[in-house]
This record gives sequence, structure tokens and C-alpha cells, in this order.
Amino acid sequence: MVFRSYCAALNGIEAITVTVETELSRGISFYLVGLPDSAVRESQQRISAALRVVNSKIPGKRITINLAPANIKKEGSSFDLSIAVGILAATGQYHFPNLESYMIMGELALDGSLRPVPGALSIAIHAANSSFKKAIFPLKSAYKACEAEGIEVYGLTTLQEVISLLSGEKRIEPLKRDVEAESKREAEYQLSFDHIKGQAYAKRALEVAAAGSHNLLFIGSPGSGKSMMAQALPSILPPLEREEAIESTMIHSLVQREESSTGLIYQRAFRAPHYSCSPISIMGGGSKANPGEISLAHNGVLYFDELPEFSPRVLEMLRQPMEDRKISISRAHYKVTYPASFMFVASMNPCPCGYRSLSNGRCHCTPYSISRYLSKISGPLIDRIDIIIEVLPVEKELLTGDIKGESSKEIAKRVAQARDVQRKRFGRGGCNTNSVMGPKELQLFCQLDREGQKLLSKAVDSLNLSARGYSRALKVARTIADLDSSQKIEVAHIAEAIQYRIEKLRF
Repeated sequence: MVFRSYCAALNGIEAITVTVETELSRGISFYLVGLPDSAVRESQQRISAALRVVNSKIPGKRITINLAPANIKKEGSSFDLSIAVGILAATGQYHFPNLESYMIMGELALDGSLRPVPGALSIAIHAANSSFKKAIFPLKSAYKACEAEGIEVYGLTTLQEVISLLSGEKRIEPLKRDVEAESKREAEYQLSFDHIKGQAYAKRALEVAAAGSHNLLFIGSPGSGKSMMAQALPSILPPLEREEAIESTMIHSLVQREESSTGLIYQRAFRAPHYSCSPISIMGGGSKANPGEISLAHNGVLYFDELPEFSPRVLEMLRQPMEDRKISISRAHYKVTYPASFMFVASMNPCPCGYRSLSNGRCHCTPYSISRYLSKISGPLIDRIDIIIEVLPVEKELLTGDIKGESSKEIAKRVAQARDVQRKRFGRGGCNTNSVMGPKELQLFCQLDREGQKLLSKAVDSLNLSARGYSRALKVARTIADLDSSQKIEVAHIAEAIQYRIEKLRF
């Protein structure tokens, strides 16, 4: 007789149901089939030790365990618990009624305790959509999994607790989503806009970028505050909506094995990889096709400091994800697609030494070295950046004075209002910010009067804008109008949007 228990394998953030089929016959052997990797094959030793803790054992019979479907590679130790339950049921050591109602995930320690598993939220959502009524996870993973709707999630700590639950010996209550704690959450930021002295022009550009989720590039000398302003950007971004939080949490849970008890991630990501990072760490990949920095920055900010120092290969590979808002990683027998809808923010010097924009004669870079330095940033990449501005050093009076700038909370209110306008405008059509508008949305929501069209046409000629640059200028103007609570794009909005493209002339 074949006994079946159920678990899941991950393909990116998508889960696939795995049926653990356990069959006993005469003989003494243990076969684990279904394309398992070395970690899955080693489960026999972990399971054997854990069963002894609960006064059970793997009997001396011919045991065949098949992980179906057999054409999908099974990786990791998350299948331990489901295999152990299947063995206990097949050998008659315990009777588990309604086993088919459970999705069971967990790694077994030698003492019978349960260790966290990656992708718990993805698996729980898949289980709910696949008509499973209940799911069992290690406790630390279950805090994330219980955010899935339509399924009861049990967070357990030992194999003995799992046996007690499945056999009905002990009543255990499922975990509940802590709605009250979620409503009281408040993000904490190390930097805010009231820490930044001066730089009113740059802070206005950041506000516009945050309101429409536009890509932004700072160009300025060392010490002008480029990195500080970029790091303060998250403090004016609105918190994630629940759907966004679920998607972001699903991605992060793939690389954060030790799940926390805080539930979903509601604070927007701010990823700042070093320029020495490899293309795989940025784009994703490796032997298990793990998500990279661009996916971990999904719904948040990806910040590149010292932009020209990044590998040209990395910079050119960024171009497609910035347009498609996703990244596909192909392997010999499968393909994984991760979402990568991020706000790209970068900073750089105007020349190799960094002091070209100053008039103190400190820069001694030759025209050739400047040209070579700037040429590291290709035209197609620059074309995908909406806002490009120059950041000048802070004036001495402002730097040493006690005048505080506008707080992040005040700016965040305006950003949230602008984003709310955009959300209502686009509805559920796929867009949620102005930066992702397509040709259809541009035609509907970015209509210009004669004066506005004339001004933008002059900008196209003077700035030598491409078709993509033209549409991006329109998107920025639409965002400025939203911040101004204007349904129509006025000439003043277009003029401000054009100002944020002037620095392109220096490339």
C-alpha cells in the first residue's frame, strides 16, 4: 500500500506541490527517488536520529520513497518532515487521519527539533490555492506563512508536536495574523531629510522621484551629500501595500532562512551593493538561481554609489530589467523569473578626481581622462534615467548654521498623496506609478496644450532627447502635476521636468 504526504518545491517565488509516496515491501533497503539532490538524500540519517527521539524508527524493510513529480529536481532539506511523517504512517507506527489535508514542511535536527525553511510564504499561498486546508511549518517560518489567506498554518517546534497534531492526541491552535501589531508598525530610518542641510534643489528632485518612482542620478563633487540624500530617500517613501509586502516578503524569504516573528515586510527595501559585486550577485543566478540585488530591491530602491566604478557588464545588464520590471534566469532544464520593479538611484563624480564642477582650480583631469570616465556610462543606460541633476557643495553658512530643513514626515505626506492620485487614476490596469506608464497611458493622461507641446519640442531639440527620453520627460511632468494637485500638465510642470534633464548635455 502506498501512503502519501505532501510538501512543496520552489521555483523562484513559485511553489510546486511535491507528493511524498512511501511504499513498503519485503527486504531491507532504503530508496529515495524523484531527482533528489545530496541534501535530500542525506535526509535518511537526519530522519533516523529524529525518530529515535520520539521512540520510533525506520523499520528493517524495503522502503521506497518517491518525490513526485520525478522530473523536477528537489533541493534542500525542507522535505525532511514530510518524508518522516510518510514513513511513520506507512509503517503503522502512527495513524494520521486527514493527512491529505496538510502541506508539511520542515528540516529535522538530530534531536527532533524543527529548523526554518526558505520560501514559507510562497508555499503557504500555493497550498491555499491548491485546496489544502492546513499547513505545518517550523515556528520561525510559520510567522511569515500565516500571512497567507484561506489556510490554517501551524507553527511547531518538534517532531513530537507534529505527531501529536496529526494523530489528534493534542489540540494545537493555528497561528493567527497579528492585525493589531501590523496597524501599529512604524518604520525606523537612520537618516531623514531634516538631517540634510541645504540642497533644496536636490531634495525637491528626490521628492519628485519618490512621488512617481522615477530613476534618478546625482552628479557632484565628493562631500556634497549625494550618498546621504540617497540614504534618506526611504524615509519619504510610502509603506508597502499588503499585496506589495507579500511579494517582497516572498523574495526575501528565499535568502533569509532564519525567519523573524514580524510577519510581512512593510518597509521598502534599500539595497546598496558595492561596485565590486559580481554580475550574479546583482542580477541573480548561481547554482540554485537565487534572486539578486535587483530582485531584493523589488518595490524599493536600488542604489549604486560611484556608478562608473561598476563593471560595464553589470551596467549594461541593468537595462532590460529597468524596462521589463522583471529578470529571467535560465538553466538547462528550467527557467526562473523574479520581479524586479525597483527605483534606480545612482551617484557619481563629474570627473575622475571629482572636482571638475568646482571653480577652485583643484581639478587637473585632462579632457581625455574626463571623456574616458564619463563614457563608462552608456547612452542607453542614461536614457533610462528620468532625473539627472548636479549636486553642488553645501554653502558654509548653511552647513554651520542651525537652520533645519523640512522633515521627512511632511515630504512623505505629499509623496503619499501623489501616489494615491496615481493609484486611483490607473486603477487595476497594471500601472501603480507614473514611471511605468506605457504608450496607452501616456496618450490618455499626459496630454499637453499648445504652449506645453511647443516648450517640450524645443527641449527635444536642445537636449537631443530620444523617443524614450521624451516619454520620460512627460512622465516626470505628470508627477510634478500630481504633486501640485493639478489634473492638467501645465507649462511650469514641463519646465521643471526639463530642468531635470539638463545635465545630460555633459555626457
